[in-house]
Amino acid sequence: MPKLPRPTPLLTLLLGLLPLHAGAQSAAGLLDRYSEEARREAPAYAASAARGNALFHQRGKDDWRCAGCHTDKPVAAGRHLVTGKPIAPLAPAANPERFTDAARAEKWFRRNCTDVFERPCSAAEKGDLLAYLLEQRP
Repeated sequence: MPKLPRPTPLLTLLLGLLPLHAGAQSAAGLLDRYSEEARREAPAYAASAARGNALFHQRGKDDWRCAGCHTDKPVAAGRHLVTGKPIAPLAPAANPERFTDAARAEKWFRRNCTDVFERPCSAAEKGDLLAYLLEQRP
């Protein structure tokens, strides 16, 4: 069996960065993903910032709503209603780290939709909410 050449330090570094890049996402890319998923159930689906705004302000269980913790202006910092813990702005324009990791976004959608609406949010709802948040500017 032939001996393979050893990788150079630069190649080793670049290969080590691949998992970071592979997990990286943009909010727009995530919106595309949710839209594609929603179109599997409703082929005519198009993300709607207006529906996202309505969902963001919709009251759920115990009168909770997304805007309760994230404020009516998602470009501003919020505070958790129960714990008082500070929450960084939700809108990507005010917080570029938002919605850059698909797994993390899914985790928070799962947790917050269950807390507020007592059910998971659909791909269409996630797409609409993200369309709304992408329109918000500081």
